[in-house]
Amino acid sequence: MKAKKSFIWLGILLLATIWILVRKNNIPYNSINGLVFGTIYNITYQYDGDLKPEIEAELKRFDASLSPFNDTSVISRVNRNEDIITDSFFQTCFNRSMEISKETDGAFDITIAPLANAWGFGFKQGAFPDSMMVDSLLQITDYRRVKLVDGKVVKEDPRIMLSCSAVAKGYSVDVVAHLLDSKGIQNYMIDIGGEIVAKGKNSRNGLWRIGINKPIDDSLSVNQEIQTILELTDVGLATSGNYRNFYYKDGKKYAHTIDPRTGYPVQHNILSATVIAKDCMTADALATAFMVMGLKEAEAFANANPAIDACFIYSGENGEFKTFFTEGMKKYISR
Repeated sequence: MKAKKSFIWLGILLLATIWILVRKNNIPYNSINGLVFGTIYNITYQYDGDLKPEIEAELKRFDASLSPFNDTSVISRVNRNEDIITDSFFQTCFNRSMEISKETDGAFDITIAPLANAWGFGFKQGAFPDSMMVDSLLQITDYRRVKLVDGKVVKEDPRIMLSCSAVAKGYSVDVVAHLLDSKGIQNYMIDIGGEIVAKGKNSRNGLWRIGINKPIDDSLSVNQEIQTILELTDVGLATSGNYRNFYYKDGKKYAHTIDPRTGYPVQHNILSATVIAKDCMTADALATAFMVMGLKEAEAFANANPAIDACFIYSGENGEFKTFFTEGMKKYISR
């Protein structure tokens, strides 16, 4: 009799397992898109419901914290030296930025805002700076001169201003990923302006396929020619490059990546840096740091840090595109 009952319970358990698996396989993949932070987002996720309103509400809260283009945001108020206690979005972004600044010896620095504004790549329109102005602005560009104490930003000089534009977009992808995780969603891909978090499998039960664009000068973002396709999951990915945000003055190209250590736009032969890390905020910040470092320093840093993988596209002696992959990055390349 006991054996018969055990057999019945085993049958029930088997049927329940089959039902769960069938139901899980029948859950549809949804794709949503829209505009945020002046760029396009595309999100695909496996879930029986429309999460666009919740996702956009979360991104709106994020914007109210870290957008320097929003006059009422937390970071804008910090830049005006208002006496406020910052929110959790700001604090998380600030603390991780300080860590990465130390790791990269200042190649990444969120106090770059006054210099970025002066060169015309910031949240305020600036005039083309001369060497005296650059030297002056370098006096207030140093991550070591600002800190967070009990939720408040403390500056050594009130002229210091912060810009998280080189890290916040990646962090926003992590924020959306956290929201999807909280819903129990196991399969999704989030793309906000080219910064990505991929988890689980795509709708064909395969890895997520991500293309890296050729770094062709394209200020209108018309060219979408692919250099390399990666297949990945459970990681964050970000790309930084000087082929979309730039201008020419007196026949010379000035790109948006400013070296916080010199005060000038970088002039390296590295054209784009793609980084894979455990989270998109880290990948975003390091991609920017690598563009500042240049090829040789960036290769050395990437090779010495097994927690990340990187791909650099750079210009050869004859102007041809050349690539560098860390050993770990090679496993993501689609065959």
